[in-house]
Parts: sequence; structure tokens; C-alpha cells
Amino acid sequence: MRGLVKAKKYDWKDSNMALFGSDTEKQVKKESAEAEPAWQGAGQEPGLKIWRIEQFEVKDWPEADYGEFFNGDSYIILNTYKEEETEELKYDVHFWIGKNSTQDEYGTVAYKTVELDTFLDDAAVQHREVQGHESSLFKSYFPRGIMTMEGGTESGFRHVEEETYEPRLLRFNGRGQNISVREVPLSKKSLKSSDIFILDLGKRFIQYNGSGANIFEKSKAMEFMAKLKNDRGSSDDTVIDEGDGCPEFFDALTEDDVDGDSDDEDEPEGDKKLLKLSAEGTFEDVKTGDISKDDFVSEDVFLLDTPSEVFIWIGSGASPDEKKNGLPRAHAYMQSRTVVSSPLTVIKEGGRSKAFEVAVSA
Repeated sequence: MRGLVKAKKYDWKDSNMALFGSDTEKQVKKESAEAEPAWQGAGQEPGLKIWRIEQFEVKDWPEADYGEFFNGDSYIILNTYKEEETEELKYDVHFWIGKNSTQDEYGTVAYKTVELDTFLDDAAVQHREVQGHESSLFKSYFPRGIMTMEGGTESGFRHVEEETYEPRLLRFNGRGQNISVREVPLSKKSLKSSDIFILDLGKRFIQYNGSGANIFEKSKAMEFMAKLKNDRGSSDDTVIDEGDGCPEFFDALTEDDVDGDSDDEDEPEGDKKLLKLSAEGTFEDVKTGDISKDDFVSEDVFLLDTPSEVFIWIGSGASPDEKKNGLPRAHAYMQSRTVVSSPLTVIKEGGRSKAFEVAVSA
């Protein structure tokens, strides 16, 4: 699958999430959720289901492409599961935002995620995932890793026939099971000694091993190369190490500067912070340092900043307005953080989130 790069650079972070709290948002009732064709059959049995937002509509994403995302798009991911010794279905619903996703797409995917939760009788734990900053839970759904590619529906995404195949450079980065595969600019300045790269020429592949790459990246690249060759019916590949000469590889790359906008932001450091939603609709500091479950009160809405991940906890006794606007207010809070792209999870009192439980017990 291929996509074309967007002509315009968007920034979803500028979104004010205007749909939330508006008259339109207030109409998200059970009836409208049940009228959404995409939700029919969703959450009926354990498994993973993915949809992509296309022109404000929710469309099925092919199972063969699970784990592959375009950086110009937004997606909804529903994981349905059962805990041990119970037949009750549990749900985690995530919305994933590509770094070039538009403000409108961000608003739509968040809105539709809330609608899906409504369809599931408010039983889901909601998560926001941003490209390059995905939570461990999200990554666990894709044992082969997450692959992000240039393009999307706004850029005229299309399937490309073999005779018109455009070369692409893929970067393998990470450790253990958390290896990301990302399409990067076809430039020599994209190369890093710490990573592995594959030049995908359609029927021929060249793997470039950075001198500081780890065994996990090398293993993932070999696995990925084998899959490409199997899918394309090809056996033509070359592996080179940093410092080796390979005119075919380097001639395919330009000398252009690469976009300085990187997924590789440093994660923030510091103490955990607990904040409470005030009557004025802002989050006010409650406590810093060790946080326990006893600090959460049913009548209120709290925000826990760990600070590598942010949680919104909605008490069962909170007002309807507080329950409804937890997500957009959390989005506003995120704009004040050093890293705005950290994973964000919304939990209703009584819901289960292992990451939250670890955060309040550690």
C-alpha cells in the first residue's frame, strides 16, 4: 500500500475540539450511535477491529493492513476481550492520530470514539494515541510492530501498480517488542547510525544496518524483509553495513534536508501530579508525588499526570457536564505540557486500566 505526501502540513494539536460541548455533541445519544453502520456487530466477540476516518465517515480498515497507518489519517481501534474466569466482554477503544492528521479529522475521530463508547453502553476505556508516542497497551496489539507511512486520504492515497511503484525508505527503531517501522524521506540525511533502514524498490530491497543498531531492530528488519519478498514474489535483496559502498542504495537517496518535525521527542520527567476539575471547568492542583486510589472521590473528575502518560478519571457521582467534557478539557490541559503527544486515557469509575492501576500503586 502507498500514499502520496500531503501538499499542506497540518497540525492536529491546534484543534479546539469544537464538536465537543456543542449542540451537535449533545445529540450523541444511544439512538444515533446505533444508526452508525460501522458499529453494527462491533464488540460482540473478542478480537481487534480498526476503522479509518475518511471524509468525516467511519470506514473499515482491511485486516491485512492492521498495524499499518498513514501519517495523514486518524483511526479508531477497538479491542474486545474477556478477563480470566468470566464471560463478560471488556473493551478498550483507542483513537490514533497521525502527525499530519487535520484538525477536522482529530475532532471527528474523538467524537466518533465517544459515540462508539455510547454504543457499547459506556463500558469502554477510551484512549488517545499519537503517532510515535503510542502506549504499551496499543503496541501490544501489533506483535509485528507499527508501521507508519507517508500520505492519507487528504493527499489522494491510492494503491500503486507494480509498474508505477515509487521507491520508499523504511526506518526500524526501538527495542524489544517496541520496534516501530516508519517511512522516512528518501534522503541521505534520514540515515542514523542507531537504526536499520530498508530501501524498498518494489521488486528489489536493500537493507542498511547502522553501526549502532541493536539486535531487535535487525531481527525486525529481517522479518519485515521476508514478508515483503513473500508478498511481492521476489528474492532479490542485498544487506549492507554502515561504511559499505553500494551505489544503487546511495544513488536512490537525495541530499535534501529532512523535515525537522520528529516523532522522537524526549519523554517528560518529574513527579506525578493529581489535579481536580473545578467548577470553572479547569484542572486545579491537588497533590504531587505519591498518588493512591484513596485520593480519587466519586463526586469529582480527576486528571493524573504521571508524566509519561495522562489519565482522566471520571467519578460515578460527577455531574453530567463534567462527565461529558472530560476529554476536551484534558486536550486543553495537554497543550500546557512539555510533550503534548503523550498517551491519554479516560477511565470511568469502576473501569479497568492496568496502566492506571500501576500508576496509582507504584
